[in-house]
Amino acid sequence: MSIIAWIVLGLIAGFIASKIVNRSGEGFLLDIVLGIVGAVVGGFIFNAFGAVGVTGFNIYSLIVAVVGAIILLVLYHAIFGRRRI
Repeated sequence: MSIIAWIVLGLIAGFIASKIVNRSGEGFLLDIVLGIVGAVVGGFIFNAFGAVGVTGFNIYSLIVAVVGAIILLVLYHAIFGRRRI
């Protein structure tokens, strides 16, 4: 996949995952980063269980990326939590 496809897939996956986990986005840049890293984490987890990871720009890869991004968001909130100012 090209870098543009990874960014678009990451943005979509990060946005969906942030809406699932905490009902509000984390911000444009953090959504992209979490989505891209989530795609890598999701691909690693899916490969560990014998399934195929990210295969390109398709629905299956989006699901893999969203699962990985959800795991990252849960860990992110567990580590950093919600800080009130």
